[in-house]
Amino acid sequence: MTCILEEQNGTHITEFILLGFGNVENVNMSLFLLFLAIYIVTLSGNLLIVALVVAEQRLHTPMYFFLANFSFLEICYTSSILPRMLASFLTGNKAISLWGCILQMHFFSFLAATECYLLAVMSYDRYLAICRPLHYVTLMSDRTCTLLVSVSWITGFLLITILTCLSGQLIFCRQFTIDHFLCDFTPLVRLSCSDTSVIETAAFVTSSIGIVPTFIITVASYGFIISTILRIPSRTGRKKAFSTCSSHLTVVSFFYVSLMIVYILPTTGKFKDLNKILSLVYTVLTPMANPFIYSLRNKDVKDIVRKAFYQVLNFSGIH
Repeated sequence: MTCILEEQNGTHITEFILLGFGNVENVNMSLFLLFLAIYIVTLSGNLLIVALVVAEQRLHTPMYFFLANFSFLEICYTSSILPRMLASFLTGNKAISLWGCILQMHFFSFLAATECYLLAVMSYDRYLAICRPLHYVTLMSDRTCTLLVSVSWITGFLLITILTCLSGQLIFCRQFTIDHFLCDFTPLVRLSCSDTSVIETAAFVTSSIGIVPTFIITVASYGFIISTILRIPSRTGRKKAFSTCSSHLTVVSFFYVSLMIVYILPTTGKFKDLNKILSLVYTVLTPMANPFIYSLRNKDVKDIVRKAFYQVLNFSGIH
């Protein structure tokens, strides 16, 4: 990060208080245990997906290559939020430095933007597999897969770095409490007592360039996919075609629906707590659920997990 926070007159606040879910000792310990369990399950499930794709030759296909990247991203995504949240539950210390807040916002936003790109790439992959099967191998070569994933990560990073650099120039001199469990862009900008028109314009432009097109690609891909599946004459054929994309469609639906509701709902008054709960859905619960969704709705993954489980049992001498 090359952006340097400028020392300016009136910059008094050097740390924020993330209010999170309140500060009751018994509740904090219960929340610590709950989110620790969620974090362990998220890491274990997504690491298992990555390990299976790397180790199993049968899964060396574009769809699983994208899935492994997506699972790795989910590990990073959750790790940008939960460790600090767990520490605050355990110690009761809700303070976070100005630069710590900006860095959390940077990594969380960068990974969220990259997730939008990867979801669009995975949707396009399913579109080619179902709507243009004869050209799939040619169009989705190893080089193309690597290029699409690289562009997703790099573009997400560059777009958010622009906002991070501008955030580093903001002045905070009055309010220092953030009624959220993470440093998100909108709550942070609203606390600034300097002119935020430039950064708000930049956020609008980066969203228009980055997030909106990925959403359109995802929706359009599934529009063509559903149209193609409905034209398949046999019920078995329709079911087989839909099974290849149902997992991804479920993940896309959870992510975008919760994300859109969070940013449409007001963040004040009676909607404040609802906003936090829905934020948990796409930041914490969806990354935990993804491995289960892909495992339970995917025959290849289920077969490989079952095979590995039996091998472990045989190796340990349990029959």
